[in-house]
Formats: sequence, C-alpha cells, structure tokens
Amino acid sequence: MVKNPFILFKMAVLKQLTSKEAIALENKYGAHNYHPLPVVLSRGEGVYLWDAEGKRYYDFLSAYSAVNQGHCHPKIIDAMTAQAKTLTLTSRAFYNDVLGKYEKYATTLFGFDKLLPMNTGAEAVETALKIARKWAYEVKGIKENEAEILVCENNFHGRTTTIISFSNDPVARENFGPYTKGFIKIEYDNLIALENALKNNANIAAFLVEPIQGEAGVYVPNDTYLIAAKALCETYNVLFIADEVQTGIARTGRLLATCGNCSCENKNCSGTPDVKADILILGKALSGGAYPVSAVLANDAIMNVIKPGNHGSTFGGNPVAAAVAMAALDVIQDENLAENAYVLGVLFRDELNKYIAKSNIVKLVRGKGLLNAIVINDANDSDTAWNICLALRDNGLLAKPTHGNIIRFAPPLVMTKSQLLDCVSIITKTLKQFEH
Repeated sequence: MVKNPFILFKMAVLKQLTSKEAIALENKYGAHNYHPLPVVLSRGEGVYLWDAEGKRYYDFLSAYSAVNQGHCHPKIIDAMTAQAKTLTLTSRAFYNDVLGKYEKYATTLFGFDKLLPMNTGAEAVETALKIARKWAYEVKGIKENEAEILVCENNFHGRTTTIISFSNDPVARENFGPYTKGFIKIEYDNLIALENALKNNANIAAFLVEPIQGEAGVYVPNDTYLIAAKALCETYNVLFIADEVQTGIARTGRLLATCGNCSCENKNCSGTPDVKADILILGKALSGGAYPVSAVLANDAIMNVIKPGNHGSTFGGNPVAAAVAMAALDVIQDENLAENAYVLGVLFRDELNKYIAKSNIVKLVRGKGLLNAIVINDANDSDTAWNICLALRDNGLLAKPTHGNIIRFAPPLVMTKSQLLDCVSIITKTLKQFEH
C-alpha cells in the first residue's frame, strides 16, 4: 500500500541527517546567500560544538560574538523556556509585564535614559539612523531631507538596503541599487578626516562608528581615537553613534568597548579612556545566542524625538526577548566574563606572538579581549586562509576567514585558561602545516 507522500516527506525530515545529507538539502532548497565552512553542527554546550556524526569542536567564532555566554547556557535557556510557557508575544499594541523590567535593567546598567527594543543588529542600526536624522531636523535645526551621516570606510553595519548604500563591500552592494543618499565616508581611525568633514558641513547629524572594525579584519583604532572623535562630535553638535553589536557585552574585555558610564566591575577597564556614546547600538550577545534581541539606547534629549507611529516592530520588545536579554546580562556579570575576556585575550595574543616571531605564514595577531584576528602572509584573494580554516576544522577548532587573508578568532567568553591554551596548541599545530 502506497503511503501518503506528505507523510513520507515528514518522516524523511524528522530522521537524523548525515552531514552530507544536511549540506545537500541546504544547497538544493536554501538561497545561496552564505558560503559556510563545510561542517554540520547539531549540538552545542559551553565552548564546544558537535557535528552530525558526533565529533566535538572548539567554537572560535561564537556565531560572530552572539554566543559570548557559551552555547545553551542553562540560565538563559531556563529564562527563555519559562517565559515561552507563559506569554510569547503581544505586539506593542499592548503592554506586557516583562519589557519594562528589561528596559529599566539595561538603561541602568549602561547609563542611559531610554531603550528602544528591536530584534536584529541591522534593525537596530537602521533605528539609530532614523533617530539621528529626526533629532537633526527637530533639535539641531537642519533643513529637512538635508541631514548627512558620517560613516567609516570598510565599515560593516549590516546588509539592509540603506546600510549597503554606505558599504565598501562590492559583494554586498553590486546590483542592489539605487542606493540611499545622505552618507559621507571617511577613513577609519583618522581624526583629521573626521574634523575636516565636521567643520566643512553644517548638515552633519551623526557619526556612526564601530569601536573595533570586526568584519573588516578586527582593526583596532589608536587608544585616543574614540575619545577624541567623541570630543569633536560634541564640538560640532553631532551625535556619536557607537555600533557595539559585535564589540559589546564583554567581548573586548569590558562590558562595552567604549565603556562610557556603564556599571562594569572589570578592574582592567581603567586603562582605557571612557567614551559615552550619544546613541548606543547593541545586539548579538544581548541575546546570549538564544533568541533575536537588539536595542538602541539614548538619553531623553535624543530618544524623545520618537513618537507613536514613528518606528516599530511586531516582535521588538516581546516578553521572551526581554526575559532572555536580562538573563544574558546577568550571566555576563555573575560570571565576570568581561574580566575573563580581558585576561584570556592578553594570554592568547602573547602565545600567538611567540609563534608568529618565527612564522612565515602569519604576519601578525591583533585584537582586544577575546576578539582577535591573525593576518595570513598571502594575497587577500588567495585561498590560504580558507584552507587553514578547513585544517583547523579537521583538528577540532572552528573559525572562519574574513576579507580573504584574515582569520577571526572569537571564542565564547566562558572559556577557561586550560581550554584556551589547548586551542592555541591546535592553532599553532595547524599553522605549521602551512609554513614554507
């Protein structure tokens, strides 16, 4: 007797897939907007991931720093599941009894008056741009439709239509025009370029900047860059927008890479000048890797330009997201993950530099906290970095190249010293296979 084809299909979907089968399904039925490393993951816990065949790996990407608290952290998962059993979504048509608690928690922790909840990092960036433009027209007095926003070359703030309009990445931009106007690109970590742009254009509303350019290859600016840039913005009455979607939530060894007036207990924070953003953008690890959560924070003088109907999101500020975000922030503080990221980051770069001193394949290591990258001694259009990542996978560690010859290393912040040293051993052992 022939079974119902749909039942046969459901049985096929529910069965445990091999890695080969899972990759074939994605290639056939999914849009090809990513080029994943060929490994199929089925389970995660702490700093580890397991593939469909049960092989264990160290995670050295942390879902682009979304999983700072480690995979499936029990406190975050418990908060998510408990709230999911009670109330998941109301939309913002009504109040819910979790959002206000989260907004108070986050604004108190980071030192702002107001929080506007969203879901993804790109959404939060778009939100910040809208707030900045509205502030420019209604508070600064720029003529409507003439506000411009300064951005940095080689930035990465997402891939929406507006954001790719000021991207340098040809892959993200090509054949997606016409592009949104109102953005001026300047060189990153160049205060002269910033000041020239500010003093020669009275229509500048804001300066949008990553404290560290992650996707571009973990470029760390000079120690004085951010604080001097903020001072210039204040001089010219321009909003300083810090995109900390990737660098925020303890990744760089501080609660925020800019830190500002946040209530961070990391004693190592004192060595770097504080910068208080006018608008702060958070995402990724705000979710603990469990549920899409992002946020834009600002003080009343800026945020109050947003009125009912100006901006919104059906899922933004939903009860599950709010519960998850509070638990994610609890874990960061309770487990001293900023301090751990600082200490292990110093150790990681010290150990890698010992190897690089006698290496022909690696030029340098750079980064802050546990956001680091190595630059491979080959052309940026070569496949060497990709092949190194394939070898790292074979040796039990998962990482991914960015911009051709750069490999980013960003493990979960719950990593221990012994685990980190084990990972350094895997990385150096793998690099030796590529030495000339």
